[in-house]
Amino acid sequence: MLLQVRDIHTYYGKSHILFGVSLDIDKGEGVSLLGRNGAGKSTLFRSIMNLAPIKRGNIEFKGTVISKKPSHVVASMGIGLVPQGRRVFTDLTVRENLEVVRKRPVASDRDWTIDKLYELFPILERLDGRVADSLSGGEQQMLSIARTLACNPELILLDEPSEGLGPIVVEHLKGSIETAKGGEISIFLAEQNVNFALGICNRSYIVEKGQVAWSGEAKDLIEDEEVKERFLAI
Repeated sequence: MLLQVRDIHTYYGKSHILFGVSLDIDKGEGVSLLGRNGAGKSTLFRSIMNLAPIKRGNIEFKGTVISKKPSHVVASMGIGLVPQGRRVFTDLTVRENLEVVRKRPVASDRDWTIDKLYELFPILERLDGRVADSLSGGEQQMLSIARTLACNPELILLDEPSEGLGPIVVEHLKGSIETAKGGEISIFLAEQNVNFALGICNRSYIVEKGQVAWSGEAKDLIEDEEVKERFLAI
């Protein structure tokens, strides 16, 4: 098992946000994390990266406990985060955003070079010398994903990548994420756009009020209108 999350509890100050969350992600999988706004999706990602340290429970990556390791160590072990809101380096060019973080792979021959990232996102090659602050929202999202891939992670956490984007851009992102997943990367995708998430991922977890309320195969969730209405309808 690549990632194991066991009975974790996370707080912001005195506010209890995650209540005993447990889940697994295997190598090469695409797993979606679904739920309404405020359900705890981003907090779970932050807990995995130790940006929101857990109070109880345990998180393992490739059999090593990472719960107490600093965030930069977690990242160096092979977990990459594409944060909600993109957060690219706005005063750097597209190429500089990629060059400043790039590192060679640790565990395989797979290597996301800048040329390969430009093949995945051709528009970024055309924008190579542009500063990131001048890019559209969709272009910044592509750059944010490419920047994370440049670190050559084994597991990538995608936090609401389709948020605020038009249908054409969302469809392009979907194809690019599927291509990246085919390159031996495991995907953990937090989304409110259910169709987008289920089109990429083979398994799903639904979180509700900081707890796992449902888990199973994506194909089963597609057909279960009752579960979608209960946990995902706005």
